[in-house]
Amino acid sequence: MGLFDTHAHLYDKAFDRDRDEVIQRLRKTLDYVVIPSEDLPTSRKSLALAEKYDFLYSAVGIHPQETGEASEEILKEIGDLAQSSPKVKAIGEIGLDYHYLYSDKETQKKWFGRQIELAKDLDLPFLIHDREAHGDTLAILKAHRGSSMRGILHCYSGSAEMAQEFMKLGFYISFAGPVVFPRSIRLKEAAASVPLDRLLIETDSPYLTPPPNRGKRNDPSNVIYVAEELAQIKKVPVEELIEITKKNGMDIYGIE
Repeated sequence: MGLFDTHAHLYDKAFDRDRDEVIQRLRKTLDYVVIPSEDLPTSRKSLALAEKYDFLYSAVGIHPQETGEASEEILKEIGDLAQSSPKVKAIGEIGLDYHYLYSDKETQKKWFGRQIELAKDLDLPFLIHDREAHGDTLAILKAHRGSSMRGILHCYSGSAEMAQEFMKLGFYISFAGPVVFPRSIRLKEAAASVPLDRLLIETDSPYLTPPPNRGKRNDPSNVIYVAEELAQIKKVPVEELIEITKKNGMDIYGIE
């Protein structure tokens, strides 16, 4: 069908009992899935899955909630892992999370910046986790801007105005299950403001399951509901939305 789930945590324990079965089923309906990471162990798991299945790709990095355990040694290992295989297509997910504050804000900012520089050094895009930290996320991106800086605002949760600021820096905007929720009016407005050539779709599996499957484990097959919602918002046929977001995903991740 051409679907591209640009962000799904398929190594998550939620898939431990039937992971291979799920992935084999996904192959029938999706062209590509990118598996982002949260720390060094999950980076290794992500890459192992990407190397096992031809339509899966990996992103490696340290999630903001895990930055309390980060070190220069771990960052070097992340960089070495990124260079070890052509299946690694990005650094991520990285960024800021001010909702839980498992790591303090200054620690999160430090490692966000360090990983942006790693991505630039390796000429890779990076995947941004931005939760309740839109202003600081934008400020850090502006401070590190450069010709090789590029990436994705994953599971976008900000305003239409903030999306414009991120796109001015060259970033893609990716929407997940929450854009399908009936009450997500502001998020739907943000999606309407994003040009088709900057739009991506994802599930963030196993989290944020969209209707009609709320309450169940999320998996990349549900990305079709995100595509259908965005097609309705953008007033284009769903087949066109799927094809455009697939091309966008291939472009930003460098998949040929």
